[in-house]
Amino acid sequence: MSTRQTAPEETDASVVVVDYGLGNLRSVSRGLERAGASVTISDDPEALDDADGIVLPGVGAFSEGMENAGPFRDALAEAADAGKPVFGICLGMQMLLDSSEESTRAGQGEAHGLGLIPGTNVRFDADLDVKVPHMGWNELDVQRDHPLVDGVDGQYAYFVHSYYAEPDDEHAVVATTDYGVHFPSIVANEAGNVFGTQFHPEKSGETGLRILRNFVDICVESDA
Repeated sequence: MSTRQTAPEETDASVVVVDYGLGNLRSVSRGLERAGASVTISDDPEALDDADGIVLPGVGAFSEGMENAGPFRDALAEAADAGKPVFGICLGMQMLLDSSEESTRAGQGEAHGLGLIPGTNVRFDADLDVKVPHMGWNELDVQRDHPLVDGVDGQYAYFVHSYYAEPDDEHAVVATTDYGVHFPSIVANEAGNVFGTQFHPEKSGETGLRILRNFVDICVESDA
């Protein structure tokens, strides 16, 4: 097990970035530091216990992500149940759901997600007149209130993905983005402490930094 800790001169919250072998750990960590967090990158599930908030990053395949993150499954579920903020980014957001079409399409059988937000992940329909993967800047259309999206309605964020979340409960959709279909680009659980962005806030300029600052504020205000 390994843990690496970095912190800006003034910190508002302690955040653990989960290291399960997939994800832009350094860029996510730098973004969180700019947002005011003390950041620990760790592959030890026990590191989640004392954190004010948890970030699950990710780039790659759903099945590989779930296999690698297996040791964190119980710790993430316990943190979520305790009300601790859990923030999934890109693949990390997809892993918050129950499953993904990606695994069955790849002939790998069904891979079970974390199940923290009921639903599945689906691929952009081949009949849509769009290129897949969806890559580049696109607009965020906020659908309901959530502290993560304070000040970002109508702003643009950076996406790289072929699959997107389809939550069972439409109230789980916090924001949508139009790419041949209006897909959920930000989702959250009913309690509001587990949420994710399909885009990369760490690559989304001032909009992304605002979202990361909102996340840090959520961590500060959380009692978990």
